Amino acid sequence: MNTATPDLGQIRLLLAVADAPGFRRAALQLGLSPSALSQAIKRLEARLGQPLLLRSTRSVRLTEAGERLCAAAREALGRLDQAWQDLTPSALAPGGLQGRLRLSVPRSVARLMMGPLLAAYCRRHPGVQLELSTDDALVDIVAAGFDAGVRFSERLPQGMVALPLSAPQRFVVVGRPELIATAPPPRQPQDLARWPGIRQRFASGALFEWEFRQGRETRHFMPPGPLTVDDQAVVLAAALEGAGLAYVYEQLAREALAQGRLQCLLPEWCPPGTAVELYYPGRRQASPALRALIELVRETAPRS
Repeated sequence: MNTATPDLGQIRLLLAVADAPGFRRAALQLGLSPSALSQAIKRLEARLGQPLLLRSTRSVRLTEAGERLCAAAREALGRLDQAWQDLTPSALAPGGLQGRLRLSVPRSVARLMMGPLLAAYCRRHPGVQLELSTDDALVDIVAAGFDAGVRFSERLPQGMVALPLSAPQRFVVVGRPELIATAPPPRQPQDLARWPGIRQRFASGALFEWEFRQGRETRHFMPPGPLTVDDQAVVLAAALEGAGLAYVYEQLAREALAQGRLQCLLPEWCPPGTAVELYYPGRRQASPALRALIELVRETAPRS
């Protein structure tokens, strides 16, 4: 067995295969051929004198030794990456942080709460090129090349580090008072079928079910109605024009509710909602630009 100092390049290749997982996807991300990547891992195994991966025609997984090596390597390489990034010219530039920070955010969340946070970040770090991509689809931020993403707590991908960005966001049912006056007041969610509803379709193609909760009882309701859109802001705009009832974030409708242009129905059935969170890959070392955003979020996010 060769006990020489381990080759950090080969260990990074092993981590890429473990994270992908698999040779083909890892090779594509690394710009190598699968055979070249496989040979590099075999050389690492030969140096260590024991297998690190269990290979089959359909899958690849780490052996016990591979798990131990990868766990130690992630910790050590993370410290090394952070020290390197902290000493790069971009991090030490007289004008402050430099570089680029790419974020994936749902469109509705971007409209509701990202403006003040992004403005504060730009004022504090004017040298960073901050790029925001709005998409309601569940984006794979690693594969798409984003540094971080923003999602509601219940929709966070596994294996991510997350921290709260906002207080829980409640959904409410709203409609124009003139429309609501055309039928008796509702007592339970099913009574909302007395009015047309403005439905919302996700990027996946699924329709958004309205969810209600009172005590331990939870109900789901799919409103009838001729209008279906794919954006919360459009849902609200249509409701303001009297096209039907809307199920939207309370914060989005707050101004119209205060002005009396919209009225809330069944508030006692509207669930408290979940928080919005900033998340990023736990296995990757955060860049200085991302660490600066994390620090800002921790300073400004509401305390629970």
